[in-house]
Amino acid sequence: MISRIDLRGSLPKGGELRSVLPRAELDVEAALEKVRPICEDVRHRGSEAVREYTERFDGVRLESVRVPAQAVRDALAALDPGLRDALEEAIRRTRLVHRDQRREDVTTQVVPGGTVTERWVPVRRVGLYVPGGNAVYPSSVIMNVVPAQEAGVESLAVTSPAQGDGLPHPAILAACALLGVDEVYAAGGAQAIAMFAYGTEDCPPVDLVTGPGNVYVAAAKRLLKGVIGIDSEAGPTEIAILADRTADPVHVAADLISQAEHDTLAAAVLITDSAELADAVETELKGQVARTRHAERITAALAGRQSGIVLVDGLDDGLTVADAYAAEHLEIQTADAREVAARVRNAGAIFIGPHAPVSLGDYLAGSNHVLPTGGCACHSSGLSVQSFLRGIHVVEYDRAALAEATARVVTLAEAEDLPAHGAALKARFDWEVPAP
Repeated sequence: MISRIDLRGSLPKGGELRSVLPRAELDVEAALEKVRPICEDVRHRGSEAVREYTERFDGVRLESVRVPAQAVRDALAALDPGLRDALEEAIRRTRLVHRDQRREDVTTQVVPGGTVTERWVPVRRVGLYVPGGNAVYPSSVIMNVVPAQEAGVESLAVTSPAQGDGLPHPAILAACALLGVDEVYAAGGAQAIAMFAYGTEDCPPVDLVTGPGNVYVAAAKRLLKGVIGIDSEAGPTEIAILADRTADPVHVAADLISQAEHDTLAAAVLITDSAELADAVETELKGQVARTRHAERITAALAGRQSGIVLVDGLDDGLTVADAYAAEHLEIQTADAREVAARVRNAGAIFIGPHAPVSLGDYLAGSNHVLPTGGCACHSSGLSVQSFLRGIHVVEYDRAALAEATARVVTLAEAEDLPAHGAALKARFDWEVPAP
């Protein structure tokens, strides 16, 4: 069901180590050529093109891409009370965490009379993409909308693929209603990203697009980056578990399965120095998968090249492997898990001990579940309030402070053969500006 990679006694280094670790194949470059004409078509024909691609790919003919505000309200009114309670609590916890991420403006006095202020300004308008493929993700509405709201974004639009009735899933609409978002669109795939980037008759263009999606969404984000800002090119979900002999194989197997449930390309990786744990987890996987609703999908994910059990000599090597893998989600199920977790350098989010499974982070921990995939956690962060803010440096110098800096600026400008830079300062004083 799941392969093994034995690195005991011969742990590769650097790029060689990364090359032997399990990883999903996601050919965004190949998808680029498929989404390019779609995006160009939406650019030129707007909503009509979005409706046509929705009919072609989703089998739904839309009268309007914009969801009526009444449909959003109706979805909330019809929402199961238990689900409403869970969503409201998820919103509360997520807002608590993200509210503490707000940035304060900071002014630094560089010299007497000279200051630089870093001013944090939210993006004006954001488009938030919520997937709607194998599963429905009202939780992703929360994870995208809450940090944008806490950052102070003034204009928010949500889009999610149309279901059979021509609307996004009612749970997604209800989550929008709970968050006070009434600008919602029934569009998915590359055409939705192009709609946000270029604008249509129904949807004004946005400055930034966030949210995960399939390979075509990732390709459209890559293609349109520059027209719009993007958070990341999200790939299939990943879980890595660093575990030793103290871990409970029942928990480890259940957590691997929980992420494999997302998609046949989902990655589930166990890193351990215990062959006994590896054996026990394999046994558990067979029994637990057979009892799950999505056994076929999970089996395909666990058997794929993106999943595996990696055997190492000890926790130090396990940490090396975990950092090389740079998982979207990393669980630490070891003795002294908190101390081990403190040594991790690369992960989208870290879950410590037996009582912090990834599933908690997906919904109710308060953390954000929009995280870097495909090894990008070595250089990128998950979605946060910071994702929706821009730091602007505001420079203010008085005459005396500028005069004190002028000689050094002139020296540096001459060293770079940019004499006009120095001349711009000298022009403010009674200094001779050299002739060109």
